[in-house]
Amino acid sequence: MILIKTDEEIEIQRESSLLVGKTLAEVAKYVQPGVKTIDLDRIAEQFIRDHHAEPGFKGYGGFPGTLCISVNDQVVHGIPGNNELKSGDIVSVDCGVLKNGFYGDSAYTFEVGEVAEPIRKLVKATKDSLYKGIEMAVDGMRTGDIGYAIQSFIEPLGYGIVRELVGHGVGRKLHEKPEVPNYGKRGSGVRLRSGMVIAIEPMINLGVRNVKQEADGWTIRTVDGMPSAHFEHTVAIRNGHAEILSSFEWIENVLESLKS
Repeated sequence: MILIKTDEEIEIQRESSLLVGKTLAEVAKYVQPGVKTIDLDRIAEQFIRDHHAEPGFKGYGGFPGTLCISVNDQVVHGIPGNNELKSGDIVSVDCGVLKNGFYGDSAYTFEVGEVAEPIRKLVKATKDSLYKGIEMAVDGMRTGDIGYAIQSFIEPLGYGIVRELVGHGVGRKLHEKPEVPNYGKRGSGVRLRSGMVIAIEPMINLGVRNVKQEADGWTIRTVDGMPSAHFEHTVAIRNGHAEILSSFEWIENVLESLKS
């Protein structure tokens, strides 16, 4: 069943979603060569709890971390550990927050130190494709329209679109109906209605689209070992426009300040 949120519920969900953005901005301060991914996870958990919320991922299906931290050829669901980031890495940091009964969910791919130009282009294209999909997230459109917008932007660039993992509804549960694939046909799929809230999250590979699951039961990697990027927003469906509930603003303010 697809759940329609009231305006009041969407405002509560906005608060959760914005806290995800603030958490990722706090993490962004420490994304640098030599940092351990487990330390980023601890920073995020403390920040979320200090803001009177619960980490949305920790314990979900048995997942051990507050963040999914996926480096280079890890697509999503990477488990934080003692591995250290190094210059040239890209790292997807996916975060969920539960506050006042509603989840927020967002992800951002960070560049660590000096990243090769083809990989930087992948990261930018993945982020751009997210907004192409969001443009279609309005009342009366369908999930296939979102997927088609992402696919028609990405595939001409020669990148692979992960198909086994998709976006999803989000609300009182972290994963709700409908599924939101990052590929599709215009006019196909579930009809979008005002008041639905969905997470749109393109996962784009520098090489082929195919992925595999690691023995840990969580981490998804590209089969060819090529890097993958991932961006995600929580979005409310409205009449005539999509309303992004999460935010990258604080993250990008931190990144700009670190350059100066």
